[in-house]
Amino acid sequence: MTNLLPDIKIVIADDHEIFRDGLKLMLGKYPEIQIAGEAQNGSELVDMVNKYKPQVILTDIKMPVMDGIDAVKKIIAIDKEAAIICLSMFDEDDLILDMMEAGAKGYLLKNSDKTEIIDAITTVYHGNYYYSKSTSYKMISLLAKSRINPYQKKLRPEFSDREIEIINLICAEHSNKEIGEKLFLSSRTIEGHRQRIMEKMDVKNSVGLVVYALKNDLVKL
Repeated sequence: MTNLLPDIKIVIADDHEIFRDGLKLMLGKYPEIQIAGEAQNGSELVDMVNKYKPQVILTDIKMPVMDGIDAVKKIIAIDKEAAIICLSMFDEDDLILDMMEAGAKGYLLKNSDKTEIIDAITTVYHGNYYYSKSTSYKMISLLAKSRINPYQKKLRPEFSDREIEIINLICAEHSNKEIGEKLFLSSRTIEGHRQRIMEKMDVKNSVGLVVYALKNDLVKL
């Protein structure tokens, strides 16, 4: 989690008032975050974005009048760099992919904790992509095969043979302890390697690491 938040203006869209109120209450604990407006459908969201010019947009996928996918397409048509995070349920992998391909920069499950929500907000605010920590293997596979590639314009870093070995083991879902045992290294040493690898890739969590590795052919799906 980022310790010092920049001042961020946000618009929230969800057709459930109780969810919006809970999200506003949580975000209201951070004085740096300003809730500029809220919408209950995609059409209202587009209007809010045009009116308030938010720096980050949090939106549900399934909404009446206009869904989140169409709303994202309209917003991206106006501002292709818009920092949009889609909010989803557990079983919406295909819809999340549609949102990402429409132009969203990140996604979160609706039951994400406040630390992850703030981390996601600051990540997309700074122009990077955010993948939920609870991403399913199916979703990782969909992202790897999709046309979405946030890394194509970035200079590819060099990885040592040891780092490639660790990347492959992380992608095979081994824990730090298991990797350490395989490589005869301590868990702390593996964690240090993991953090350096993530810094090189410019990703926020292990899901981002795996997607990066698959997109850049460091491992095979």
